[in-house]
Amino acid sequence: MGQRLTRRRFVEATGAALAAAYAIGAPRTATAAAQAAVAVPGLSAPGEIIVDRWGIPHIYAATQPDAFRLQGFNAARDRLWQIDLWRRRGLGRLSAALGRSYLEQDRAARLFLYRGDLAREYAAYGDDAEQIATAFAEGVNAYIDQIERGAVPLPVEFAALGYRPERWAAEDVVRIRSHGLVSNLSDQVDRALVLREFGRKAEALRKRLEPRWRYEVPEGLDLDAIPEDVLDVYELAIAPVEFAAPAGAASRRTRVRQGSNNWTIAPRRTATGRPILANDPHRTQGVPSLRYLAHIIAPGLNVIGAGEPALPGISIGHNEHIAFGLTIFAIDQEDLYVYETREGKPDEYRYRDGWEPMTVVEEEIPVKDGAPERATLRFTRHGPVIAADEGKRTAFAVHSVWFEPGTSAYFASISYMRAGNWAEFVRGLRRWGAPGENQVYADTSGHIGWKPCGFAPIRRNWDGLLPVPGDGRYEWDGFLDPDLLPAERDPKRGWIATANAENLPRGYPYRRRKIGFEWAAPFRLHRIQSVLRRQRDASVGSSRRLQVDHRSLQAARTIPLLAYLEPRSRRTARAIRLLRRWNRVLAPDSGAAALFEIWNSIELPTAVLRAALGSQKAVDAIWPGDPTVILELLEHPDRRLGRHPRRARDRALLTSLERAIDRAEALLGTRWSRWEWGKLHVAHFEHPIAPAVDKALARRLAVGPVPVGGGGETVGDTGYSTDGPPEGSRATRAFFEVASGASFRQVIDVGAWDRSLVMNNPGQSGDPSSPHYRDLIERWAKGRAVPLLFSRDRVEAAAELRISCTPP
Repeated sequence: MGQRLTRRRFVEATGAALAAAYAIGAPRTATAAAQAAVAVPGLSAPGEIIVDRWGIPHIYAATQPDAFRLQGFNAARDRLWQIDLWRRRGLGRLSAALGRSYLEQDRAARLFLYRGDLAREYAAYGDDAEQIATAFAEGVNAYIDQIERGAVPLPVEFAALGYRPERWAAEDVVRIRSHGLVSNLSDQVDRALVLREFGRKAEALRKRLEPRWRYEVPEGLDLDAIPEDVLDVYELAIAPVEFAAPAGAASRRTRVRQGSNNWTIAPRRTATGRPILANDPHRTQGVPSLRYLAHIIAPGLNVIGAGEPALPGISIGHNEHIAFGLTIFAIDQEDLYVYETREGKPDEYRYRDGWEPMTVVEEEIPVKDGAPERATLRFTRHGPVIAADEGKRTAFAVHSVWFEPGTSAYFASISYMRAGNWAEFVRGLRRWGAPGENQVYADTSGHIGWKPCGFAPIRRNWDGLLPVPGDGRYEWDGFLDPDLLPAERDPKRGWIATANAENLPRGYPYRRRKIGFEWAAPFRLHRIQSVLRRQRDASVGSSRRLQVDHRSLQAARTIPLLAYLEPRSRRTARAIRLLRRWNRVLAPDSGAAALFEIWNSIELPTAVLRAALGSQKAVDAIWPGDPTVILELLEHPDRRLGRHPRRARDRALLTSLERAIDRAEALLGTRWSRWEWGKLHVAHFEHPIAPAVDKALARRLAVGPVPVGGGGETVGDTGYSTDGPPEGSRATRAFFEVASGASFRQVIDVGAWDRSLVMNNPGQSGDPSSPHYRDLIERWAKGRAVPLLFSRDRVEAAAELRISCTPP
């Protein structure tokens, strides 16, 4: 038997060797790897987990069920507290561990569980979906058993907060829906409220619609009936868990930008004659990382890449034949329904020519150190009731694809990750329900492709842009046939790129099928396209550099407008010179970048919106506005800015720049030579439990700060707060701290798999005593990557830890 698998012994055994290996940057031999052995219940035969020097596990198993069982075991080994918290949040079981202050969040989460037939649910993903979910859950439980027996220590978060992990059931993998990114419920409500209070002019500045579209208020919808807090329960259901001493207090989520980039390049445009596929999803940044890398090997299965640690399979990566990657494709997958309820019987709502009863479900929510609390959950034919006003005889429910079989986010990757060619890949995507995704593809035969996937509701008589009455006039008519979503294979230009911007092909006959109208700003996509268009000898290295490209197309279009200005002071003239001489790259050591981002992210949109709307209340309601609309209004001022639009434009530019200088000096000092964007724009990740533990532990769990370049609209996306501008010139640095972007990046050399590169910030492990808890943040901040090894000999050469897994 090898040494027992404890974190303390692992660190002691490998610390010196790791330090030496990192220092010289050389591969380590397999003989230097630490050894461990563990019995895993359910295994049909011995297996092995080899952890390489970057913390990536390579799982070798005798059968596919064994492989997913070991994937669950290993996910728990590195991320148990994280996946236990996600499970508790999704199932509505936080109060059992954290106390009664989480009762409302538990109740909200339970409204959005999948409550349909589990046999249909599993069948939606494939013949072995239940077997895979069962094996994964058994693997997680096997590691929990290790903790209960004292073979491995309880992760520090459990000890600090005073509770223990719960055992998993297979259905826990698929019933939770609230971690998936669907849209556009929040925009529906925001649009309704802005339209009601400020009219179409304000709404057009808040959000651009693509393709251009004239929406109408649905017949029968009373905008005045929609309360401002109608989505509080919904947003609580999808919010991360927040902690505050002495007990957690759940609150509404902070909205951050969510996006992604991906592209694939044909062999004739690469230096090697092999395809390249790159992908970097942009989600909330933090510690532990959202993504987790794994390599899963069994007969008929050899796949590597990233998924979410609480799910089996790989959603972004490659197998022996194909590579794949995803970005959000903005299918509109949810609606808010507004009901008239019956006088004296608030659990009945008008439907067609009569009254229909809500389904009422009573559940008990366990509470730590207390008696269980009873929760009453109400559902209409469309979905869960999230708000009601008996006095006004109204109720509101969410209709979402979440409640359809086959919409557990990302789980459907178990089908396409085993595909061997384009036809099999597309066939696998037919099983993908949510969220809507741009899937890009490349294979060892030299083919590349793009195929969006996701359930697209058919709305025959409305467009999905506003809430609708729930009386039967507005019903989904099934879903668009997946084969009718667009696709592209081996285009003549030799590359394909997506970045959440509107990308329906010109002439696509289903544009008017109302797939979706709300897309990301096109700045990232246009920058990627401009680079790929020029490349004739693309490489893994050039794609890695493009993933961290910090050139701002917003700056490239905004700064020429300074030529129209007559500065009112020497200080303003100096700022204009600084910006006009700048290379438009948001580098961390750039003073001009710091000034531009302060100006562009806070002062300029505020000034433009104020000039267009007049009312500060209206500005606050739609801030920061749509960046594309605001930039186009600056470039081509029109009557929206008043009787003298150019004069109003110039005044907004000048006044906002002067205020930006004030804010920059307040934040960075009056010596402009010392300004640096990286002094404001830092990655500093506090652990979620930091507010609930002592300062020493909070410091131990924190990662960073490190200076970072880029911004929310650069290809190298490092977005920051979008909650609202800090008031006055005494801004806080926290506003500019990195909140979202690409924690995970991959560049795949298709066919020469070992030459592929990857990044998973800040590290693979969620255990602060592991060397892989924060070992990648410096590389990430500098735009570097590590190898994504695939062949057994290369994995053996980079082995750091070998875990022998046997049946009991």
